[in-house]
Amino acid sequence: MALPAAEIKNQENKLRKMTEVDGLGDLTRDDKKLLTGAEILVKALECEGVDTVFGYPGGQVLPLYDELYRSPQIRHILTRHEQGAAHAADAYARTTGKPGVCIATSGPGATNLVTGIANAYMDSVPMVAITGQVPLPMVGRDSFQEADITGITLPITKYAYLVKDVKDLAMTIREAFYLATTGRPGPVVIDLPKDVTVTKSTFNYPSKLHLPGYRIPYNGNEAKIKQVARALAAANRPVIVAGGGVITSGAHGELLQLVEKTGIPVSTTLMGKGAFPENHPLSLGMPGMHGTAYANYAISSCDLLVALGMRFDDRVTGRTDTFAPKAKIVHVDIDAAEIGKNVMVDIPIVGDVRHVLRELLSIIEEKDYSPWRDRVYKWRREYPLKYEQNGDTLKPQYVIDQIYEVTGGDAFITTDVGQHQMWAAQYYRCHRPRSFVTSGGLGTMGFGLPAAIGVQVAHPDAVVFDIAGDGSLQMTAQELATAVQYRLPVNVAIMNNQYLGMVRQWQELFFGKRYSHTDLSAGGPDFVKLAEAYGARGLRVTRPEDVRPALEEAIRTPEPFVLDFVVEREENVFPMVPAGGSLNKMLGR
Repeated sequence: MALPAAEIKNQENKLRKMTEVDGLGDLTRDDKKLLTGAEILVKALECEGVDTVFGYPGGQVLPLYDELYRSPQIRHILTRHEQGAAHAADAYARTTGKPGVCIATSGPGATNLVTGIANAYMDSVPMVAITGQVPLPMVGRDSFQEADITGITLPITKYAYLVKDVKDLAMTIREAFYLATTGRPGPVVIDLPKDVTVTKSTFNYPSKLHLPGYRIPYNGNEAKIKQVARALAAANRPVIVAGGGVITSGAHGELLQLVEKTGIPVSTTLMGKGAFPENHPLSLGMPGMHGTAYANYAISSCDLLVALGMRFDDRVTGRTDTFAPKAKIVHVDIDAAEIGKNVMVDIPIVGDVRHVLRELLSIIEEKDYSPWRDRVYKWRREYPLKYEQNGDTLKPQYVIDQIYEVTGGDAFITTDVGQHQMWAAQYYRCHRPRSFVTSGGLGTMGFGLPAAIGVQVAHPDAVVFDIAGDGSLQMTAQELATAVQYRLPVNVAIMNNQYLGMVRQWQELFFGKRYSHTDLSAGGPDFVKLAEAYGARGLRVTRPEDVRPALEEAIRTPEPFVLDFVVEREENVFPMVPAGGSLNKMLGR
């Protein structure tokens, strides 16, 4: 029997509302005045509330840069390499919660963004990357500075657009920002041919979007949440592992409530640092390959593991068939593709962590887990993180400890990738979310300095430290010029061991100390002179008693400051779970 026309219309309206996204309030439009594509793009960015973009100009984006010159709202930060622009936009997004925006021209400009885009994708960071493209008639002809950037970035973006008609530009930008920031965040690329930027059209910025098939599962399954509550009541040795999704969803407050109501110990992943205050007595620190021994022992012995907004990365789990072997596993994540991808779980919940925790908090009952906590505390006493600062040779752990003491844990920390990154994760204890910025999934050397610039731009009055390695810093050292140009008082603390330290450590432990091409002592720069060459301050520190005064001087100085800490050359990061090993079998615990 056919439905009445009125009922069909009603159902169509319901379906349309399900796939329409409410927008920015009143419709922004100008139906009378014709604007160029470049003008439309800038006005659209302004409508999205963008106040800062990071970029590097070139031939195919000159019309856009001409309009940015006129914008009273948008500040452009000129980095010295397009990769730096992407990393700065990434860090801006991580510490503000707003999407970062970066711009590059076509060809090599666009491809230089790729590492930064992949970095943001792996760590679920909202970013909109705008790339220039050759004019449409030239596309596909191997034109000068042409690259198929939408094809190149397809595997490392939530979506990639090639704008072929200026009439589609406003809608494309609206969609790009929505996709970048909703659900599991990530980067979106807008590839903009030059002829589109100079073609004129009316400006009509949509207040609603029609995105069939794009669903965001904010609310978790109610029956599954009740199942978690029953599992908590039945458990005797529960552990929570909190990942970056807790920070992204803004669920740190709910997580703290849950822990203080239940007394369950919490381990935070590298991406989750700051999701739970690490000076809290129930904080176990980081799990995994270079995690704390007591976090790894707790995970290996627990009978219930509640995973919140984390993806069971191999650096966290080690050998998956021995990961939490005695535990029933709960996994809450907004991305259904992560559920069961790396580790089989017993209670899967697809939903926003904050929504799920709020629902869970309303139904859980208190239970005494004190025997389990006592056991965990005993592990922490027996197997603490440790190092010995003896003699005059600086230990990198001591330097990072002093950065924590001097800043009181209230600074923004960025890192490069390597040993220093792991020492920073171990010894700099974060008290609040969005304060520790590092390259987690991709492990991108060179991330730290441009990231610190992005953070300092977003938080001009904050203390920002880039904890760097001498190898990583040399990949993006040119961004010191950016910091100097914009008078950004970023502090760069180099753990200078004149090695590619983490690679050297693996060579020592697993390759018979054959240090193949990891020694940087020959030809390494004088970092103090390098800083001064760019117009920044520089200071070399070699003795333990000079560390704290140097840090205090750097913080007082209202300009970029590079601290070259000459540290023990062959110091290793411990504990360490060998690749593919079990969490309860650590080296150097």
